[in-house]
Amino acid sequence: MAFRKAQELIRLAEMAGSRYRGVCLNDVSDAFGVNQRTAQRMMREFEEAFPSYICSTDRDRRRWWKLSDTTLMHMQGVRASELSALDMAIKRAQHEGAVMDLRGLVSLRDRLLASMPSIHARKTETDAAAILEAQGLACRPGPQAKLAPNILGAIAEGIKAPFSMDIVYQAARDPEPRVRKVEPYGLLLGTRQYLIARDIENGRVYRRYRMDRISSAKITGQSFPRDPDFDLDAFAVQAFGSYHSDDEYGRVVWRFAPSAAAVAREFEFHPTQHVTDEPDGSLRVEFMASGWIEMVWHLYQWGDQVEVVEPTALRNLTKDYVRRDITILP
Repeated sequence: MAFRKAQELIRLAEMAGSRYRGVCLNDVSDAFGVNQRTAQRMMREFEEAFPSYICSTDRDRRRWWKLSDTTLMHMQGVRASELSALDMAIKRAQHEGAVMDLRGLVSLRDRLLASMPSIHARKTETDAAAILEAQGLACRPGPQAKLAPNILGAIAEGIKAPFSMDIVYQAARDPEPRVRKVEPYGLLLGTRQYLIARDIENGRVYRRYRMDRISSAKITGQSFPRDPDFDLDAFAVQAFGSYHSDDEYGRVVWRFAPSAAAVAREFEFHPTQHVTDEPDGSLRVEFMASGWIEMVWHLYQWGDQVEVVEPTALRNLTKDYVRRDITILP
């Protein structure tokens, strides 16, 4: 068996052993980028190499292969490439202020290394450090609002528990900061980071609170039942960036010039976007969102290579700031 195929077979055994149900042919196709016929061939090789597998069929008549004996998996330890990927994820979480992710990833890293023989662990860490050094610029660059670690930590605990919280918040319309009683649900990360929480004293509506405007955060110790229908991804997708406005929410249409169409096609401007190639070579992008100011910030980078078709209010915001001397596209 070729070395590459042996590696793929071991990876397939890892998948079959680590997943509760095992793997099906679709999993194999997705993981290895192969068609169904090749996936079937790989599973036949898997059956020959690991005769202790258990096979089952679900109600959709899909076959699942499960490996119960994972002794081989424990013998492999942790690869340097895997540890470096974990270290990179830790760096990203630290850079973006994702406290819950940071704690979980660090704990997982420590536990993995503690399970390995010390000599193997030291070698893996050394090799992983070399890989990480080569990838040192992989973290997202650019300006970030400074956030207090103690506030991030308190909010992370409040979301995890979950506990209601008292936050001291300075809203743009308020002359002075004031205490808000909230039920925290999640964080939106970006140039500006927002806490998504229910405002307990104002109809329990979901609101976005800018993290840099929270001067203190305290857990009350009072638990609350999370709304089972709340979906953070669905909530976040209402905005182009981090900021959302009900008044601005609606259909957005941009047209990129033929000279910029190829570059624009490489972007996902919004998860709901629909892209159309126009007869003249231009690219039409449509999506539903709010947050016009953040859209303007992004559109400025495209100079005169983009036109706002809808809404009119957004077009008016951009028309006086179109730069024709910007020749390098994002």
